[in-house]
Amino acid sequence: MSPDTGGAAGGSASGAGAVGDFVIAIDGPSGTGKSTVARRVAAALHAGYLDTGAIYRTATLAVLRAGIDPDDAAAVAAVVTGLTLDPPVDPERQRHLFHGDDVSTELRGQAVTTAVTPVSANPAVRAHLLAVQQRLAHSGRMVVEGRDIGTVVAPDAALKIYLTADAHERARRRLRQDEQLAVVSTGVTGANPDRAARLAAVASDLDRRDTSDSSRAVAPLQAAADAVLVDSSDLEPAETVRRVLGLAAERGIR
Repeated sequence: MSPDTGGAAGGSASGAGAVGDFVIAIDGPSGTGKSTVARRVAAALHAGYLDTGAIYRTATLAVLRAGIDPDDAAAVAAVVTGLTLDPPVDPERQRHLFHGDDVSTELRGQAVTTAVTPVSANPAVRAHLLAVQQRLAHSGRMVVEGRDIGTVVAPDAALKIYLTADAHERARRRLRQDEQLAVVSTGVTGANPDRAARLAAVASDLDRRDTSDSSRAVAPLQAAADAVLVDSSDLEPAETVRRVLGLAAERGIR
């Protein structure tokens, strides 16, 4: 894994011309800004955008609605391998549908967030959803974000980014996202007197998920050997986007 130096470290320009197909892989733990950065990069490059985390969350929602224990590996596999998923790839319009219903907000709720770790660690689930991800990732000009894109989903990606940030900043960002989703869900705004306690709880949950995802036997969270490390701790989203676009331009992706 190479640090972000603004140079030509990491990835290959093979097959990634100015107008040709390409895959940009953006991996990293939760709270690093992967979704925001990936969507903006995709929009700037007139490319598609695939949020693989949302695919696993949709599968998890299906498990929960079926009344299945997320830790029941066989039952979870039976539910998920029967799913036909068609995730959105338009960076400007990310509506996630399940049986015709828009579940975009529900996918980020606490119930799904808690259950997605055991569901996504299920080998049968990963095998089934991998085929969906690879089909879409290689369907044209695509920016794909997740936790195993550069290592498993698209190891041939023209550019691999591993996005990181310090633990406190990641927790702060995730709490802010949760608060924004709560406003969307309830329409209620206002100060949260327990914000410090909630921040600590979010940090603990992020640590739990990252530890689990990094240590799972199948497709663990890790940077590809040829990924470029970008630390977004002190960067605004626009600054991170500019760095990624600069690295893409060095590989002929414009």
